[in-house]
Amino acid sequence: MIMSQKRYELSDTQWQILQPHLPKNSAKGGRPWKDHRQVMNAIFWKLNTGAQWRDLPERYGPWQTIYDRFSYWRRIGLWDRLMTVLLGELRKRGMLDTESFNIDATYIRASRSAAGARKKGTLTNRQITR
Repeated sequence: MIMSQKRYELSDTQWQILQPHLPKNSAKGGRPWKDHRQVMNAIFWKLNTGAQWRDLPERYGPWQTIYDRFSYWRRIGLWDRLMTVLLGELRKRGMLDTESFNIDATYIRASRSAAGARKKGTLTNRQITR
């Protein structure tokens, strides 16, 4: 099946690499799943745009279906397995330089209360009971 390539969507080559590693169908006795490629394209669109799930274009189908599949795949560890497959593919093609990796040291400072400190003006249980 040849699909016209849209922004953030899988090419035919990318799809051929990923397809064999996706689950075959939904739980026994249930409704057959929507096309995995369409769902993955919807997920990539959502992640790349940063839009709300509800704002998915209609061409991908109901946003709840896409979100449910994304969540299910996260629970079963599919995204981690796909990352391993993709890294293996890059290594096989000689496109992965394992000699140099970068670590991003970006951080966001947490507030004092995130570390357990009391917020200004709030009472603790001990102060209330005294």
